Amino acid sequence: MSSLNGAHVLVTRPQHQAHNLCRLIERQQGIAVAFPTIEIVAANGRDRIAEVLANLHRFQWVVFISANAVNFALLANDGKIEQFSNVRIAVIGAATAKALAAAGLTADLEPAGGSDSRTLLAMPAMQQVSGQRILIVRGAGGLDTLREGLVNRGAAVDYLDVYRRKRPLADPAPVLDLLEQKRLELIVATSGEALKNLLIMLGEKGRNLALATSLIVVSGRIRQLAEDSGFERIYVTDSPSDTVILEKIITWATGEKSGRTE
Repeated sequence: MSSLNGAHVLVTRPQHQAHNLCRLIERQQGIAVAFPTIEIVAANGRDRIAEVLANLHRFQWVVFISANAVNFALLANDGKIEQFSNVRIAVIGAATAKALAAAGLTADLEPAGGSDSRTLLAMPAMQQVSGQRILIVRGAGGLDTLREGLVNRGAAVDYLDVYRRKRPLADPAPVLDLLEQKRLELIVATSGEALKNLLIMLGEKGRNLALATSLIVVSGRIRQLAEDSGFERIYVTDSPSDTVILEKIITWATGEKSGRTE
């Protein structure tokens, strides 16, 4: 891989999820600037969450949307995993499967080559679900794509919100300084909410400077949001994994940064 030659790359992942990407950037001689624009916290209603998890026998499938969904479900359940052994488990994304494995559980269904709801909906096991009851474990306020697709196929779908996102209180001064000095060369945003929060946290002046900065996002949906917000130089990965994001950062470094475009 080509070196990033000291380029400053803003990483907006939540604090507990940013370390690996920052480490990968720095291994390529880049300077990772961690500025979390989302904080992940436990959802309210822990007793209700524990009650639902104690009665998983009511469901044919439990779908974990993210690694955070796995971790916060287990937290609300005091780390107990026994009740998961009698229900089929589906996950979205390799990171979610990894979090499940770390807890001693195995996914019965993990889409290959995709990390979104549509990929899971395309799996053969999700085609004939009429009459089945499915529990989606997620963060509050997530997208409804998966639920709508399953309901249209005749499934009864319940949500279990085990975590929520909030905009953190953080001092944007170091990021603003880099933007004003034209030393922040690339921004990475892995969710639409992270991108929206970033522009709010930077204030009006910082927002305008950020919009003139190259941006990497991890889906077409976030790209559309970025375009609507005013970003012009946008790169899109086909996965939210850190290694794929790093590959796109290298593409940027060897392309636009060296005078070429993607």
